[in-house]
Amino acid sequence: MHGHQARKRFGQNFLADAHYVRRIVAAVDPQPGDNVVEIGPGLAALTGDLIERIGHVSAVEIDRDLAARLRARFTPAQLTLHEADALAFDFASFGPRLRVVGNLPYNISSPLLFHLAEYDSMLHDLHVMLQKEVVARMTASPGTADYGRLTVMLGAKFRITRLFVVPAGAFRPAPKVESALARLVPLHDEKPSLDDEALFARVVAAAFAQRRKTLRNALSALASTQQLEAAGILPSARGETLALGDFARLANVLAAGSVL
Repeated sequence: MHGHQARKRFGQNFLADAHYVRRIVAAVDPQPGDNVVEIGPGLAALTGDLIERIGHVSAVEIDRDLAARLRARFTPAQLTLHEADALAFDFASFGPRLRVVGNLPYNISSPLLFHLAEYDSMLHDLHVMLQKEVVARMTASPGTADYGRLTVMLGAKFRITRLFVVPAGAFRPAPKVESALARLVPLHDEKPSLDDEALFARVVAAAFAQRRKTLRNALSALASTQQLEAAGILPSARGETLALGDFARLANVLAAGSVL
């Protein structure tokens, strides 16, 4: 910890095991010239290895004490540091083909993933450490307990793979849960066609707001029984049984404003 007191409000658990640092950097496989940005570099366990591989990285760090440490350790030629909240940061400022790396704070992981998803057209890939249960939700299949809004919303923009589990003991302070490294690769031209992305998001959120409700009831404010049937959706089905393509088809029927 090098004298730093972890701050709970920032969800700080620092990766401290050199074995897992090497595994993560190997998974990212950064190449000279890559546009790499690290979210929450913290005590620079990953940062140092990334810089050693490619010479320069950018980073976003909210903790001003850690930002001061980073500036003291690395030169501006090695590290371009932005002292800011990643949840409000404009990642478009980094330019295209952005490669994001980070040990994301558990307490903001889902909102931060949704924020990053807004920049999918500019992203090359993301390698992020998350609570293992969150990664399970991101990679879940329809009809399973882990399948939900996070699965569908991220699945509409990324191909997601769980790479490996990182035990709690690899962090300081050790969290009470295990973590996992996930790789997210933007779908770009392979994304499902959505006529109204905001409407799609509303449909997905409503479908999972109360999981035991049938879609006829859960989506009553958005879709009629006739519209559900027009999209090939059983009104008596529950949201957890629908695949991504089903949600996309339903949202497009609703966006058209008529029964096909």
